[in-house]
Amino acid sequence: MHKNSRIFIAGHRGLVGSAIVRNLQNSGYKNLIMKTRKDCDLTQASQVQKFFSEEKPEYVFLAAAKVGGIWANQTRKAEFIRENLLIQTHVLEEAHQNQVKKLLFLGSSCIYPRLARQPISESELLNGSLEPSNDAYAIAKIAGILACQAYRQQYGSNFIACMPTNLYGPQDNFDLENSHVLPAMLHKFHWAKIRDLPEVVLWGSGKPMREFLHVDDMASACTHLMHHWDSEEIVNIGTGVDVTIRELAETIQKVVGYSGKIVWDSSRPDGTPRKLLDVTRLKESGFQAKTSLQEGIESTYAWFLQNYEASENQMIKRSEA
Repeated sequence: MHKNSRIFIAGHRGLVGSAIVRNLQNSGYKNLIMKTRKDCDLTQASQVQKFFSEEKPEYVFLAAAKVGGIWANQTRKAEFIRENLLIQTHVLEEAHQNQVKKLLFLGSSCIYPRLARQPISESELLNGSLEPSNDAYAIAKIAGILACQAYRQQYGSNFIACMPTNLYGPQDNFDLENSHVLPAMLHKFHWAKIRDLPEVVLWGSGKPMREFLHVDDMASACTHLMHHWDSEEIVNIGTGVDVTIRELAETIQKVVGYSGKIVWDSSRPDGTPRKLLDVTRLKESGFQAKTSLQEGIESTYAWFLQNYEASENQMIKRSEA
């Protein structure tokens, strides 16, 4: 992948895609191809075929996906499995037909069994039952992994796949109704702080353990793998360190500067008890994450403060409705 290579970042406006764009631009790559859904709807085969035929990308980062937190995954399963399967199917087929030099497929750590051995190695894939709250999304991502391997085996397509852990950072979704745990918490604590609320109610018991990776570290890992990984074997991307949800909440509370009480609503689901990735394979390839959780949350909150106004106005409208 050279500085002038034609590189398509599918999903460039999302959390993952925007971080990959930043990383490539900061590294001197000058020929990036980016299309909004209006310009090219990846769920539509004809539009994807036309795009690849006209743009002829040499490299593809497949970061486009339908994503969301526990509530969105539980209540919109049909959308999650349908849209992700369509996106993957169309992009992989056209990448094959147009003989792209290399494609990186981004999966998710939710592909692993709910009670997988910890830390979770890549070999745990398909070794047990999935977490029910996000099984539709996980099945779609597993299908994407197997598709990458099948294209490689049958056609020799240079498709690779990586599994990021829980991500956060600039461009994240902070909407309280469908965002992931870290940005949702950050927004809740900020909301409580500016309104001087006495308490913040959080879902679950606070006992589950999660690993969190700053999205810029993830993007660096993706670029690294494009240069240094050529195998059908999947690669975990993470820090190799986890914290309890309670510890995460206390860290965010401190960063935001909220002095009220945290209340845990145990009637709400916890999700998977623990999810820590084994990143041995990634480290052996020559990469290790650099951003600490404290530093990452601080920088993410700074970004949020500069960009949260639209989300804040949405919250006000809902509270007044």
